[in-house]
Amino acid sequence: MTGDAFHAVDVDRLRSGHGVKWGSLPPGTLGAWVADMDFGVPPAVRESILRVTERQDFGYPFWPDGDPVTEAFEDRMATRHGWRPEPGRTRVFTDLIQILQVMIEHATRPGDAVAIHVPTYPPFLASILRSGRRVVPLPMRRRESGWDFDGDGLADRLRAQGCRMLVLVNPHNPTGRVFTRAELAPLAEVAAELDLVVLADEIHADLAFRPARHIPFASLNDDAAARTITTTSATKAFNIAGLRCAVAHIGAERVHRSLAEAPLDYFGTPSTLSRVATVAAWREGDAWLAELMRALDHNRSLVARWAAALPWDLRYHSPEATYLSWFDFTDTPIGAAAPAEHLLHKARVLLSEGAEFAQGTDVDCAPFARLNFATSPSLLREVLARVADL
Repeated sequence: MTGDAFHAVDVDRLRSGHGVKWGSLPPGTLGAWVADMDFGVPPAVRESILRVTERQDFGYPFWPDGDPVTEAFEDRMATRHGWRPEPGRTRVFTDLIQILQVMIEHATRPGDAVAIHVPTYPPFLASILRSGRRVVPLPMRRRESGWDFDGDGLADRLRAQGCRMLVLVNPHNPTGRVFTRAELAPLAEVAAELDLVVLADEIHADLAFRPARHIPFASLNDDAAARTITTTSATKAFNIAGLRCAVAHIGAERVHRSLAEAPLDYFGTPSTLSRVATVAAWREGDAWLAELMRALDHNRSLVARWAAALPWDLRYHSPEATYLSWFDFTDTPIGAAAPAEHLLHKARVLLSEGAEFAQGTDVDCAPFARLNFATSPSLLREVLARVADL
């Protein structure tokens, strides 16, 4: 795929496929909601899948030299993000929701509390609540300089709530913040003081825009490494979510022991295709990723200029990572109630509803909506024009 391909999107092809982003929409509606990109995949990913298909290599998988996904993950974290995972502690799963669900069961008990920054990925909140655990929201704050969170008195707050786990989504979805070392260090101190297991969702790490730099939570110090479950996948950065492959590096010893005692079939087995695609993405996809980041940065700037030129106050900060924009519609003609629903009916544009990112908590995200700008500039301009025409 050349750089030019990031500037042309065939919506008819997308509508006719199996992807939920476009396939679930009525004719005439533009999709800018679920976090899938409208682009293809790296050539190396496509070729790896074709090789397996041409060999009809769909039997039970066998990796004589060990799971190649594990090695690719460990090498990538070391070379790209400056952290060398401890060998022998990485497991391969299908996706991050499965990982979160499994780790909740092995790191906490029913009734325990799980802390997480809010707004956050809606399935994470649902997964915590369905497990019989309680959500302790760490509200994100919108400042003039961008999004942050209040760390004052955090240990006392989490202790009072009976918190046993911290879920850290970094880079953050949906605000796009890339937390700095100065922000992560107090979280590590609190985790050590309260003996929390930390589940660090770092799936957007490869999508950080310069000068922002992703810092793996487990790289902060030895204690953080010994209590952190680092989770990631190639799915977001390389557009292969439907292939279902993710990894978890289990630094927390008690969780590692508990998982080792669980029946092997409890975890399932990601497919051969998902594994070879993941390895190809992490080993051979960086040239494609560099072109993608240039295209996304162009679109990010387009959204920022559009928001600044609006005749009304759309509260917005450009993301430091991801291809997601988090808008506050409070002081717009739409107002503070269900802006995504309004835009779907009035403008035939589907965004993600903000309230879903705070379900089960007292954090008010009702005035917000999330927009996915990973599409062609021309289609993005049409989406933004419809949103502006309120």
